[in-house]
Amino acid sequence: MNRWPDDPIPMNYRECLKCLADLGQELHGLTFGLEAISRILVELGSPHLRYDTAIVAGTNGKGSTCAMLANILQDAGYATGLFTSPHLVRVNERMRVNGREVSDEDFAAAFTAVAAAVECLVSRKDLGKKPSFFEFLAATAFLHFAQAGAKFVVLEVGMGGRLDATNVTDPRVALITNIDFDHMEFLGSTLAAIAAEKAGIIKPHRAVISGVENAEAGAAIRRRAEECDAELLELKNVAQATNLRAREGRYTFDLALGQEHYMGLACPLLGRFQVKNTVAAVAAAWRLAAEGFEISRRSILQGVRTATWPGRLEAVFPKPLVLLDGGHNPGAARELATFIREELPGRRVRMVYASMRDKAIREICASLFPLAKEVYLTHPDSARAATPEEILAALDSRPAKVQIETVPVRALERACSASSPDDVVLVVGSLFLVGAIKKAQREGKLHLPSSCGASVPSV
Repeated sequence: MNRWPDDPIPMNYRECLKCLADLGQELHGLTFGLEAISRILVELGSPHLRYDTAIVAGTNGKGSTCAMLANILQDAGYATGLFTSPHLVRVNERMRVNGREVSDEDFAAAFTAVAAAVECLVSRKDLGKKPSFFEFLAATAFLHFAQAGAKFVVLEVGMGGRLDATNVTDPRVALITNIDFDHMEFLGSTLAAIAAEKAGIIKPHRAVISGVENAEAGAAIRRRAEECDAELLELKNVAQATNLRAREGRYTFDLALGQEHYMGLACPLLGRFQVKNTVAAVAAAWRLAAEGFEISRRSILQGVRTATWPGRLEAVFPKPLVLLDGGHNPGAARELATFIREELPGRRVRMVYASMRDKAIREICASLFPLAKEVYLTHPDSARAATPEEILAALDSRPAKVQIETVPVRALERACSASSPDDVVLVVGSLFLVGAIKKAQREGKLHLPSSCGASVPSV
């Protein structure tokens, strides 16, 4: 039962953002553990238990998989919540119901209630300190989904899984996408250790779908599933994609899952790697349907076909083709390099690159820079961001042609000005960089050559 006022003094949206900012950037003061988020949610009346959930962990592909699964559920008629992280421009992006971002007013209402609960818990010494940036937002999202009447919520794990603030529900299905090296200072230095953390989302007697391909990571997933007596569905064994065909970088294919066959699955997201994410999302919907959720084949086909996911090979201008990609670890860089070789053969590629200082800059750049005619190094507005000079110092060899432009928008403008209409400009390496470009575009502060249009571009 709540022991704090039913009507806490409301904060407006700007005041909520100020409170978040006071907590520092997202990794500042990061704590792993479920005690704080659990106590906050109990204080709020356990809103996270008022709807069914699915949870998605992994190194890459989480966001795309979540977006497709949520779209399938929405098409099937479920009021569907979607919690993702991080955001690109506005924090509201992290919590959506039926595809719509939370409004400023609804965000402020839920955040105010969370802040009041936190103050009460701290004053009673039930919490030793205020929760982290991510815990605050997770609690706000859980409460907002309940207030908005969501019936099913899809949760993207922030980092790891076992001790992530999203891991407080009993999900009807858990998904684990690929496992690769990232956040090793928090999750461990081997793929087995990283996989064990991500496998923490597996709950007793619940189904888990695994797209993990690495042998040692897969073994860690299987051990956790066995410990939990959970039904493990490994996609490499239960799913068969055939008749794969590409058109302008987007893939259509047929999929067999058990006795079910889905013909003509069309993923609207660019890149062959999205096929794996599509298979994972469809497998989750298929498994939920087996448990009695009313999800038709038509909803699966339509939900996949109409899904969107910003910041992952997102095409924003056609001539030259400008692609935004927030891939920031070696696995994402390898996928992107494959896309360039397969879908952009013979086209000149310029790269606008930035990175956070704690990322594997050397490995990422080794995959990408040899494919670029010219590289523009820049610096997003973040204390974690590496300077262009730090990026160059991390490389085994300097690119043949490299430019330094510390302002991201200017770097993109310069790259486009140097390009012909048939060239490609790839903005890559950091979600902070992608966010800076999208923010400038939204505010009308991005000035590209006149050949750049606003129509939907193609590869």
